[in-house]
Amino acid sequence: MTTVASQSPDHDDLAEFGYEQQLHRSLGKFASFAAGFSFVSILTTIFQLFGLGFSFAGPAFFWTWPCVFIGQFMVALCFAELAARYPISGAIYQWSRRMGGELVGWFAGWFMILAQIVTASAAAIALQVVLPTVWSGFQMVGEDSALTSPSGAANAVVLGSVLLVLTTTINCIGVNWMSRINNIGVTCEIIGVIAVVGMFFTHAQRGPDVVFDTGEAGTQPGYIWAWIVSGLMAAYVMVGFGSAGELAEETRNPRRVAPRTIRLALSVSAIGGGLMIVGALMAAPSLTDGRLATEGLPYVLTSILSSPWGTLLLIDVAIAVFVCTLAIQTAASRLMFSMARDGRLPASAVLARVNPRTGTPIAPSVLIGVLCVAVLAVNVGNSAIFTTLSSVCIVLIYLAYLMVTVPLLVRRLSGWPSGGPQVDAEGRPLFSLGRFGIPVNIAAVLYGALMVVNLSWPRAEIFNPTGEFPLLQWAAPLTVAAVVLVGALCYPRGKTVPNPVTIGA
Repeated sequence: MTTVASQSPDHDDLAEFGYEQQLHRSLGKFASFAAGFSFVSILTTIFQLFGLGFSFAGPAFFWTWPCVFIGQFMVALCFAELAARYPISGAIYQWSRRMGGELVGWFAGWFMILAQIVTASAAAIALQVVLPTVWSGFQMVGEDSALTSPSGAANAVVLGSVLLVLTTTINCIGVNWMSRINNIGVTCEIIGVIAVVGMFFTHAQRGPDVVFDTGEAGTQPGYIWAWIVSGLMAAYVMVGFGSAGELAEETRNPRRVAPRTIRLALSVSAIGGGLMIVGALMAAPSLTDGRLATEGLPYVLTSILSSPWGTLLLIDVAIAVFVCTLAIQTAASRLMFSMARDGRLPASAVLARVNPRTGTPIAPSVLIGVLCVAVLAVNVGNSAIFTTLSSVCIVLIYLAYLMVTVPLLVRRLSGWPSGGPQVDAEGRPLFSLGRFGIPVNIAAVLYGALMVVNLSWPRAEIFNPTGEFPLLQWAAPLTVAAVVLVGALCYPRGKTVPNPVTIGA
């Protein structure tokens, strides 16, 4: 297999882990940041999920946002420290196997791949929320554009499939094209977030103290429980910030860049998202007419904006959906490539092959695209099941995160980190939590465990809102059990990983 020549110490750095430099190392600081920011994609996810949080706990659901951010930032700090010491594609898989061994690493990768496939499909389907509003011609199936209607569900699959074909093609062409498009998209998204926040605050109908309003008196029995459920909105949004680690082998000086961009992507997303939520609550025409819970942010935007500015902002949201889908699919393909390179997947020889001209693992990109379209097809038959799948996949992501933070905590208690490189390619000290490592790690584990319980709790209003399929209420624990069982059957027993688990750094 052709090896791409390197002009930096990063080539030799990767060789110390037993890998050749096959992927093209061309990403800079902004491209690395864009990978994590576009995966979170607050313009996409908050547009989709604002109504979920508000419907349960009213305006005060806002406070779940900083709570989830603090918990996820503890996780991000752990990831940043690992990214500085293991700058390898397939970050979650690589970090967990080096901290917890091959079995833990394989299951973390297995959970993450499945979750990313469903997450990419869920992101692609968001086009249905935006494009038919921009132009009726985008409603190619039937007339009802509502995502829960038969025609809306079918049209969402058409739009999502077209988007996935485009993102798959871009991923096959090469990381340079992917990063250019992603950089442009992220720039547009940041401008869009600033514009939306500015629009909300300049059209405010109430003050920022609205975030202390718990909703109409008497409609929220046991408010704390309703507030905890509303926190699922923030939990769904603030994931994927570790994508900078997935692209480490394509980033220049990743030991320095990846840790910084992991933290920055989450922090910028949290600040922008928090301002969007507060602004929407301040600018909403009404907090009690029910429309804010059912229609979310588009209701606020359309009420204060007239064409063409409203249309322009919706186009910006569509761009955010595009780059979000692209970023998730890219991260999933690099994770699949990394596991295949270690011989941990069926057809590993094919999936680990890198095109020498583009420096891209084409087979994983194509396979991820095909699987995403297959998942999309579920939405035609039953949109409630697709929504449930989207919710369950977030549980798998949090479990994969725990399979990094728990073994890492065990290793810390044994003296990690010790030995190994302590400087990056430019001779600067690596990011380190120092004496704060153990308390931060403990906080990350406790937060992750609590969130897994919260996300998995069998709530009918989350997993079976229509009441038509009682079994869906138990979708999270049943799906996790099924994924573990299938994973146990697929685990590659008796195979030797080409490079041993690093136990020094």
